Amino acid sequence: MSYENKLLQMKKLLSKNTGQKQEKPTFIKPDPPFYSEQWQQAGLQLVENEFGMLFKREVHYPLDYKHGDYRLGELFKALKRWKYEADDHPFAIDEQETIVFFDTETTGLKGAGTHIFLLGFLQFDEEEEQFTLTQYVLSDPSNEVAFLFESKLWQKNMTVVSYNGKSFDWPQLQVRWTLNKQHLPPLKMQRQIDLLHSTKRLWKDDLARMKLTQVEQDKLGFYRKGDIPGHLAPIIYFDAIKSGNAETLMKVLLHNEWDLLSLITLYIHSTNLLFDAISTESATTYTNIGKWFGDLKKRQTSAEILQAVTKHFNTEETGYAHYYLAYELKRVGEINLAIESFHSALPTIPREKKLQAYEQLAILYEHQLKDYEQAMLFSEKGLELLQQISFRKETQLLNKQRNWQKRLGRLDNKMNKNNLNKS
Repeated sequence: MSYENKLLQMKKLLSKNTGQKQEKPTFIKPDPPFYSEQWQQAGLQLVENEFGMLFKREVHYPLDYKHGDYRLGELFKALKRWKYEADDHPFAIDEQETIVFFDTETTGLKGAGTHIFLLGFLQFDEEEEQFTLTQYVLSDPSNEVAFLFESKLWQKNMTVVSYNGKSFDWPQLQVRWTLNKQHLPPLKMQRQIDLLHSTKRLWKDDLARMKLTQVEQDKLGFYRKGDIPGHLAPIIYFDAIKSGNAETLMKVLLHNEWDLLSLITLYIHSTNLLFDAISTESATTYTNIGKWFGDLKKRQTSAEILQAVTKHFNTEETGYAHYYLAYELKRVGEINLAIESFHSALPTIPREKKLQAYEQLAILYEHQLKDYEQAMLFSEKGLELLQQISFRKETQLLNKQRNWQKRLGRLDNKMNKNNLNKS
């Protein structure tokens, strides 16, 4: 047979093979781990499905269960507040949504070799009228498909509330799901509400650290006793599957349980803080709230909160409130009040903000009040302050200097023109 004919035959064979439907890989069910009985004695329930086995823990809480300063049932009052006061806020949840508070424990922080070994869910059970905590524990890495499948995340529609879950827990889950996609139904995409983002919004420049345990102590009235440090969780898990002893592993589950309970109380506290009158929090926190509403284009709400801050706290604490309030006043055309607020902000705001305040004052005096002398004064102050600020690139400084000098030149021309007209 000629060389050309051989090539033609091979081509036909290849085209037949590529046209055939690839069979789904056969799943081999892993053997049960040797410590199944020990883990059950420690308080875990053995669960088996078509893909293998895992362990489960379930805890129930009545509506009046108190975690720190709040009872869990107060969640429903918080949901009603969103409905009547700001239902279009990104952190608002409708009462009809299925809300699941979600947290994981993993064997590392990143990489394809990092496994999730604990999936924690906390949600309200309408039939039983109580909250139910469900924790799924990976029996060992060979049973990962069984572990993920049992979570039912491939069939649920829900709103997932987490703490850094949008950036960490859920992406990690997607990675593990993708690696096992040949055996699992597709993972459903869910609405995500990450309370780390709201925490940063509320307590920026107020809380030194944004760890959930710190927020619990400073804001939620909950203090952990006998908790294990989160970074030890992977070591404890690997020791448990090596030795079979789950006694210390149960402390990891308790750590996860506290995390989930705190998510509920943090959501309640954050909601109340957004809508209650000024009371126990600092001027910084309430200023952050006012700015948040401003960033969401809720101008009136923002202005009302910031004005309340300027009236409630002393002048040393209200620099930022005056600063952000000035922008809101400027947007609605209250020029004189905006100028007054920028002036009030100047003594206590940092240099970078002060430079922006000088610029705004120069703009308002020049274009709105036609007071070129005052505009010149604040332009000169701005150019002088510019020399005291560090910029990452020298070109940034040069560009800003050029803009300020251009403004000064324009103002000088306007002042000269005015003087000629008067003479």
